[in-house]
Amino acid sequence: MIYRSDYVDELKKWINKPQIKVLTGIRRSGKSTILQLLDQELLGLGIQNEQILSLNFESFSTEHLKTGQTLYSHVASFVLPGKRHYLLFDEIQEVVGWEKAINSMKVDFDVDIYLTGSNSHLLSSELATYLAGRYVEIPVYTLSYREFLAFRNEYNKDAQSSNSRFDEYVRKGGFPAIHHYVYDDESAYKVIQDIYSSVILRDTIQRHKIRDVELLERVLRFSFDNIGNTFSGKKVADYFKSQNRKTDVNTIYNYLYALEGAFILYRIPRYDLKGKQILKTQEKYFVSDVSLIHATMGFRSRNISGILENIVFLELKRRGYQVFIGKLDDLEIDFIAEKMGKKLYVQVAYKLENESTIQREFTPLLSVRDHYTKLVVTMDEFWKDNINGIQHLFIQDFLLSEDF
Repeated sequence: MIYRSDYVDELKKWINKPQIKVLTGIRRSGKSTILQLLDQELLGLGIQNEQILSLNFESFSTEHLKTGQTLYSHVASFVLPGKRHYLLFDEIQEVVGWEKAINSMKVDFDVDIYLTGSNSHLLSSELATYLAGRYVEIPVYTLSYREFLAFRNEYNKDAQSSNSRFDEYVRKGGFPAIHHYVYDDESAYKVIQDIYSSVILRDTIQRHKIRDVELLERVLRFSFDNIGNTFSGKKVADYFKSQNRKTDVNTIYNYLYALEGAFILYRIPRYDLKGKQILKTQEKYFVSDVSLIHATMGFRSRNISGILENIVFLELKRRGYQVFIGKLDDLEIDFIAEKMGKKLYVQVAYKLENESTIQREFTPLLSVRDHYTKLVVTMDEFWKDNINGIQHLFIQDFLLSEDF
């Protein structure tokens, strides 16, 4: 079991704090493993095993506890007077009425509570209703490039070059299950398709009672095919109309909302640097792991620019940045990333192959007149020039850097 230090270290900050800790993310991103690692940390702090209750609600062994009342009764029989107990509940959304039970546990017992869930809308609405101001959300993503290398070193030691390993990361993505064993692309995509099918069925179709599954799949494929491009619900509806498949814009937005809730897609708004406001049209959507695109649509090298942009976006999110698409007059900046008063501007391209490409990527950043860090990230390993203070970085160096 690989130690995912970023998440464990974040959780350690919150041990014995009054807030309920909620790990959220797409299924199979590693939330269960992080809870197991937390369990080990608690034992290492001298907490006794009988003070820790770990339950996985995807396991049949917890089938009798999948109502709020039965779960509360089980916890009541577990806790001992005069001792603090630690509750680690995996995939809590499988419990009907869980939010009321968790609220009562917090009121009635001396407990430190950790939850995981795979549907953001379900969790956020119910947490806001019953636990407002008493929880902290910790997003969990699939493996970063640094974590991927750690998995490779542990489970698949070979003599691959760094570029070959990055190519593997681009093709197979970061679902931990893929990197515990050696899979060729075809086998890896079969595993990822199973993850995809489970997320679509359980966290999208069933949760949102979607009837037109074929339309949902079309919306998702359109999004996958337009990674890195701005689009609107109207553009999707117009495209379907050209394919003789009529639908209304509200349905498109409802389906995109459901896909966001299942952590398949992330919606990134545009920010007008001149007007200093968030725009409500022409957002971008990125996928939670690029392997989902390859597994459902096949690997297509013509999409490499959008794939690299998606990888950089996820890295910024892992590092805790709030991310926007930048608009400056007619120019676009791929990412404006903000965190605790810190700001980062990032352009992403495949390669800077000629002068026109260099101008296209650097000009938007040169037009921003402030002192914050500005980067152009590409696949050019040996092209190291900076232009007027704007740094150019090889994408692997960016992903492994601790400076941003």
